[in-house]
Amino acid sequence: MDVSTKTATGWDISKTTGLAGTGNWARFDVTMDIVEAATAKWHEQVDGISKPWLCWNMNNEWCLLQQKLVSEVGWTPIVGWDPNCGVGKPELVEGAVAIDFNEILNLPALFNHVPLELVFLWTDTLAFWHADLLLPRHKMEKAALIFDRLANGEMAAVKSYGGLRNFFKFSHHRYWELLGCTTALASEDQFNNGCGWWRNFSSHMNVKKGSEEYLLREKYYNDHGVGIRFWEKYYKGKVISISERWVKEGHFSVIGTKNYIRGANKSEEMILNFDLEDIARRFGIQDLL
Repeated sequence: MDVSTKTATGWDISKTTGLAGTGNWARFDVTMDIVEAATAKWHEQVDGISKPWLCWNMNNEWCLLQQKLVSEVGWTPIVGWDPNCGVGKPELVEGAVAIDFNEILNLPALFNHVPLELVFLWTDTLAFWHADLLLPRHKMEKAALIFDRLANGEMAAVKSYGGLRNFFKFSHHRYWELLGCTTALASEDQFNNGCGWWRNFSSHMNVKKGSEEYLLREKYYNDHGVGIRFWEKYYKGKVISISERWVKEGHFSVIGTKNYIRGANKSEEMILNFDLEDIARRFGIQDLL
């Protein structure tokens, strides 16, 4: 059925009218003056926070548990959300900060890739993870230690080869925003060289269309994070690699889940497919529920 003839779901919007907010340089049509106004307000809201960790609310119960885990390792939860995910501003733990990242951008959909791409404009450092990722305490402590040790200009992220079928397809290799941390100087260098988190990094505003480098980038896969791998390879960017296998057991998504049930949005799918209480019990974090 055509999207126009039925009520559009969150997924429909992110694939149609909301593409500009999904982190896609080929579809981003917001002017830089609006971007700078938005990031200036984000900066005001995190001013004085030395260790912000972005938690993207796609489900209220999951987000609250993530916030508690982040707080336990000495970081401050910074909570954002997608305007069409059906959840909005969540309950916050003590010290957490909620930011409506879309207040000024006013986009139909907003993925966490948007504030992540622009870190250098609003904070000195930013840890981040997917809304559907949970880790036991010993792994949270390990991740926080990696992030604490990053020098300005360095970053950490999950390295993905795209499965065995793409192991030797080097143009498909990327860094994944599943879990990681970046710094202002790394973010700024990536932006200046057109090598950030967004899809279609050949269409970055700082890449001249038709240039030799543009043609090289066109040979690469267009997914999120391919630009980060390109930055590491061609601009000698420093990325601390986190093993995809190390976080796999805590990633609860359509990837690797048999008989996954689709819903109207991610929040609904998290409820339909996963038992949060059982997961917390297995990870030894049930006391945080």
